[in-house]
Amino acid sequence: MIKRTLFVLSIALLASSCDTLSNLVTSVYSEPTEAEIGSGLKSALEIGISKGSDALSQVDGYFKSPYKILLPAEARNVTAKLKNVPGFSDLENIILEKINRGAEDAAKKAKPIFVSAITEITFSDALNILMGQPDAATQYLQQKTNEQLYQEFNPVIVESLDKFQARKVWSDAVAVYNKIPLINKANPDLGDYVTREALKGMFGMVAKEEQNIRTNVSARTSDLLRKVFAKQDKK
Repeated sequence: MIKRTLFVLSIALLASSCDTLSNLVTSVYSEPTEAEIGSGLKSALEIGISKGSDALSQVDGYFKSPYKILLPAEARNVTAKLKNVPGFSDLENIILEKINRGAEDAAKKAKPIFVSAITEITFSDALNILMGQPDAATQYLQQKTNEQLYQEFNPVIVESLDKFQARKVWSDAVAVYNKIPLINKANPDLGDYVTREALKGMFGMVAKEEQNIRTNVSARTSDLLRKVFAKQDKK
């Protein structure tokens, strides 16, 4: 009698486990709704933003990475002309490090700005993004939010550049450079250039993480991400 009871209980538990497994499989592999696709894409972008801002905000996150901010051609003209001027012989290396340190410092404050922008993505665009190019979500985010992000990010960059005295060093150098006869005057303001380059780096990191989630199943760290991107895998 006891053996029979245990057998019945075992069958019941096995059936229950099978039902649970079946429900889990159905949940993960069933067709995601538009709302789930939208939520999944926002989640993927938030992961990319978090990893991107965390990586870029480290010391040398910009300065010794593929996203290093280089001097524009105009600035290199200035540094080349001033190499033989006392006090400015190593200007290019000094200003390069300072602008990248400023971008790294500003990246610490980037996450909430970007995450706020992600919430503006509409569900109506979600399916097209999911089934689009490997960086479709990043492209969408950049097209929709780049200028808005610039307006919010630029003061942060300027503040960080000033923290490392990057703008003062550059302004002093340009003041000397602009006194040279018969040259095109240089713009003493680096804020706009560094802001746009810093944003390019941030979007580059987001695109990298988006591609990782699209192509690497193990990077899909939740049932929602697995369910949403399983649809993309079938295209």
